[in-house]
Amino acid sequence: MPGYAIANLWDVDVNADIVEYLERIDGTLATYGGKFIVHGGTQRVIEGPASASVIVIEFPDYQAVTDWYESAAYQEILPLRLRNCSSVGLLAADCGENHVATDVLKEVVTSD
Repeated sequence: MPGYAIANLWDVDVNADIVEYLERIDGTLATYGGKFIVHGGTQRVIEGPASASVIVIEFPDYQAVTDWYESAAYQEILPLRLRNCSSVGLLAADCGENHVATDVLKEVVTSD
């Protein structure tokens, strides 16, 4: 099942560092099978306060997204982005083809 790198970016200062980051990130993705699913384009906030752009990068599986993020190649360019924007990032595993909302209840530990 796919794995994803998801980020919300705001207050991005588009400068030489960001340009370099954008020029180099595709090269870091190729080794791990990563591809952009959402990157800029049309986005509309429909709930809550938000001024961020959402980025979603898909990988073949969760291990691949973890390996990409921790790779020397990505860690080398990551400061270029971190110095020039505010962000929240996370790595996530696909929930599966037949997932329904109540499946998450199976993971909840309740105490009586």
